[in-house]
Amino acid sequence: MGDKQWTRFERRGPAGWIRLTSPETRNALSGPLVKELIGHLRAAHDDDDVRVVVLTGEGPAFCAGADLKNRGDMGDAESRSGNPFVDLLKLMRDGPKPVICAVNGAAFGGGLGLVAAGDIAIAAEGAKMSFSEVRLGVIPAMISVVVLPKLGEHQAMRLFLTGERFAADRALEYGLVHAVVPAGELEKAVDAEVELICRGGPIAIREAKKLVRSVARLSEDEGFKYAEERIGKLFASAEAAEGMAAFGQKRPPSWAPDA
Repeated sequence: MGDKQWTRFERRGPAGWIRLTSPETRNALSGPLVKELIGHLRAAHDDDDVRVVVLTGEGPAFCAGADLKNRGDMGDAESRSGNPFVDLLKLMRDGPKPVICAVNGAAFGGGLGLVAAGDIAIAAEGAKMSFSEVRLGVIPAMISVVVLPKLGEHQAMRLFLTGERFAADRALEYGLVHAVVPAGELEKAVDAEVELICRGGPIAIREAKKLVRSVARLSEDEGFKYAEERIGKLFASAEAAEGMAAFGQKRPPSWAPDA
């Protein structure tokens, strides 16, 4: 595989765009690609100037799933614990920065797992998707952890059992993506979503993502306790003081794009 770069990171204002750059393999999840992707995600999460992370693909596919021709690169990612693909899903789901998946094309198997692990997903019209594992004699094991909260058991059962391909508009109905736009308008739509997110305070955005991920895993009483503790700290923060002052003075807060 030589010195090939499987991914590319670029800054676009407050967003860090990560592109999968292996169109010849339809951006399949090889070991090197996953390793590079983890590195870019960690760097973006640690960079205070990056407010939002965007993941997209180069070429006609977003991500075709596991690289079946080079599965030894990553180990058996669907049957062995402690593998990089699981680390990647966790980093997308639980990392501090919002992750937007700009689904530019086909997303199959593990590639659709990336979409589910992200926080927001916008798909291009014409993008096809599938949990195709059963047609290869395996199952969508690891990705089920991030897929089931979005699909629910009812829809996941049928899609996991049939491996049926479905269009982006059906993914919208299923709750896997938030919006479907013409292919030529995908990046513009993502830029608009980034702008909306950046109107929120940086700490508040981080805490809002953590709130959703945390409360969903807690009992009702634990959820209320967690929420009470977090909101108490946030109300006492300098960021909240600036936000409330800006509201009272009818001006954008210091972090807003038009401040």
